[in-house]
Amino acid sequence: MEQIESLKTSQQIGLMREAGLVVAGALAVVRGLVAPGVSTAELNDAAYSCITDAGAKPSFLGYRDFPATLCTSVNEEIVHGIPSARRVLRDGDMVSIDCGAIVDGWHGDSAITVPVGEVRPQLARLIEVCTDAMWAGIAAAKVGGHLSDISAAVERAVKHAANKQGNSDRYGIVRGYGGHGIGTRLHEDPYLSNYGKAGRGPLLATGTVLAIEPMITLGSASTRELADGWTVVSKDGSAAAHTEHTFALTEDGVFVLTQPDGGSAQLGEAASGLCQG
Repeated sequence: MEQIESLKTSQQIGLMREAGLVVAGALAVVRGLVAPGVSTAELNDAAYSCITDAGAKPSFLGYRDFPATLCTSVNEEIVHGIPSARRVLRDGDMVSIDCGAIVDGWHGDSAITVPVGEVRPQLARLIEVCTDAMWAGIAAAKVGGHLSDISAAVERAVKHAANKQGNSDRYGIVRGYGGHGIGTRLHEDPYLSNYGKAGRGPLLATGTVLAIEPMITLGSASTRELADGWTVVSKDGSAAAHTEHTFALTEDGVFVLTQPDGGSAQLGEAASGLCQG
């Protein structure tokens, strides 16, 4: 049976934890700056300062010629949005912020979606559904399990939310974009889909490190890329959320490298939801 390649040692995971904490710190600062009237360039500058002040390097800056430290994707923009002084956040917007950092050659990668001021209840629910689906996927990861167990858990969580009593929202799980292995390269094999049947793909083993990143819209799952060659938007113009964490499978179980507490609180809640669902 095929297994995940490029397994990491405990020492290497420790370095990735350092990178993950730099990312977590930068995202915490940027989250606190999100407000009406703030430009995405200002968010980018703050993240750059946080990362470099910590003695780390931004993962994204210069990656395949990407021009910024952050990806900032607003409203219908799903992923890879380029920060700009001209893109000023407005009350009622939502912004997805993707950040990566390198410590001693090892990457950490995480993303959050943040409401700007007062947002419609639909948008708040979308962010919650995307975040919960990410944690459901992480909770489904275990040594000896299959890669697609994670994908199936993400999809199941989104469908459960869509079918929840009193919720008329429609959610699209974006195709063609997903999570990935990560280590000394920002993107390594395997590709991690956000949908699919459980029990397929390579086996997970101790030392597996993955970045899981659900991307969910309030409409169609179809996308298109803008003329800048980076920004991916929903084809029907519906709002989108994107959340991400880097996590490792260790001898003690799942550990979230980009969460300050290792994900213990959220994983407990997510595991309970898996049992009930």
